[in-house]
Amino acid sequence: MSKLNASDKFLDLSDYGRSFGRFLANQLKETRFTPIHVTLLFGITGLIAIYCILHHYYISASFFILLKSGIDAADGELARLKKTPSYSGRYLDSIFDIFLNFFFLLAIYKVTNSPLWMMLLAFFCIQLQGTLYNYYYVILRNKSVGGDTTSKVFEYKTPKALPGESQKSVTILFGIYTVVYGGFDKIIHFLDQNAYKVKTFPNWFMTLLSFYGLGFQLLLIAFMLTMGWIAFIIPVLIYYSILIIALIGIRKSFFIR
Repeated sequence: MSKLNASDKFLDLSDYGRSFGRFLANQLKETRFTPIHVTLLFGITGLIAIYCILHHYYISASFFILLKSGIDAADGELARLKKTPSYSGRYLDSIFDIFLNFFFLLAIYKVTNSPLWMMLLAFFCIQLQGTLYNYYYVILRNKSVGGDTTSKVFEYKTPKALPGESQKSVTILFGIYTVVYGGFDKIIHFLDQNAYKVKTFPNWFMTLLSFYGLGFQLLLIAFMLTMGWIAFIIPVLIYYSILIIALIGIRKSFFIR
């Protein structure tokens, strides 16, 4: 149940949790568990990781961060297996991600006594990185035959609820989603307004871009926690953003239409 055509598939370095996600989804396929339940589970797993960081259990925190990535992949897989796509699940997933990202960094800030402005800048940077990845990836998915239908390149209008979900829930979650993600979307769209006109992106470019996927960001954080380099996480996430300009420059220079 791929989101992409065979020709568009690429090595996604941020998607290492997909195998576990598919395994978990297959175990839950014939149960009463819904994709929303799985989304709630990865939220709880993320909170456990935050607790571990605050109490200096860095190896345990790394484990739960990586487990969160695997569970995060399972909700979409379960939705596809049960044929129950929903905008509610899609927006709830993204909302959980951004709040967990904030609290991961807030916990690291508390433990390391980093300047608050650096923590906030790091949060801004990782969200901008993730938005760039999602922008190009969703463009690619939308151009694939039979591709994803719940993620849109431009999300400025409340979508109509799909069968089995409440329009009220979709409206509320979409409102929250636009508040927390809207600014990042506008910045990336401004920096590369014509990306959606491109027919496709080379596989190597998407693999390079996947360094900015949420999964890889969390992998980097987990690795640094395991190595005892917690004090360097916030600065590294800030400097890591320099690739944004390089990646947009590559797209504009070589993939024009």
